Amino acid sequence: MKSRILILGACGQIGTELTNALREKYGNHKVIASDIREGEPELMQSGPFEIIDATNYEAIENIVIRYEISEVYLMAAMLSATAEKFPMKGWNLNMNSLFNVLNLAKEKKIEKIFWPSSIAVFGPTTPKQDTPQRTVMEPSTVYGISKQTGERWCEYYNKRYGVDVRSIRYPGIISWQTLPGGGTTDYAIDIYHKALKHKKYICFLNGETTLPMMYMADAIKATIDIMSAPAEQIKNRSSYNLAAISFNPEEIAASIRKQIPKFTISYAPDFRQAIADSWPQSIDDMDARTDWGWQHSYDLDAITDEMINNLKSKYPR
Repeated sequence: MKSRILILGACGQIGTELTNALREKYGNHKVIASDIREGEPELMQSGPFEIIDATNYEAIENIVIRYEISEVYLMAAMLSATAEKFPMKGWNLNMNSLFNVLNLAKEKKIEKIFWPSSIAVFGPTTPKQDTPQRTVMEPSTVYGISKQTGERWCEYYNKRYGVDVRSIRYPGIISWQTLPGGGTTDYAIDIYHKALKHKKYICFLNGETTLPMMYMADAIKATIDIMSAPAEQIKNRSSYNLAAISFNPEEIAASIRKQIPKFTISYAPDFRQAIADSWPQSIDDMDARTDWGWQHSYDLDAITDEMINNLKSKYPR
């Protein structure tokens, strides 16, 4: 890669690990990490870092010009549970940051954009099983509304201005390296921490709430794969469905008990239950698998192995 990559929101849950993966692939000096705040020392020390407010067009433009940026990964966002508490802040961050990078590409100042969408674009009227690529989309959350709107703008900028923007609809993402970032699927990360620390967990969703999930390594691979694919293979310019596995809290608890037999789970559903109930239970991602070769690697027990093996040193028994 001759020019450079800019990651906006590099200190977030996905952004941190995406930054590390891109630096490993292309070289530390080729990937400019940025966020509105400083991140972990490892991230800050491994390559260039800039403080940037993703809603500030001039600040992004200055970095793009200074570093000769060709690709932007826009990972800055306010996630579902947090956006419900701060609706206008969530809308402004999620939409204005997207317009900033779309307009930079429209003006030929960057060549390619990655922008993540989410299963939150779907709503209560969407088919819950094997949710199709193209279906009813009536999101009922601030986050979902912003992502559904963003998909329409991505498609518009591609068709109207030829902007090379690529997107996938992330399911719930599970990782041991970063803490939850304010999403409704965060229980699937926190449960491992509590299992190791306390041998028990109080879940904010009920035990039968089945949602699409994915291990972080698979999500990072999908992100890099879609950006590496030839443009002619990217036939969907709104956002691709992406799936790996689906499970509910009872099933993840059962997986944990295979390694921590005394683990117990109880339930105290809160406002996030209504958000989860509006989302699909499983996703049809055949378009992504056909168009650019998407494949996942981790099932639930493999995720549990990774989470427990990597977290257990933090919680000595």
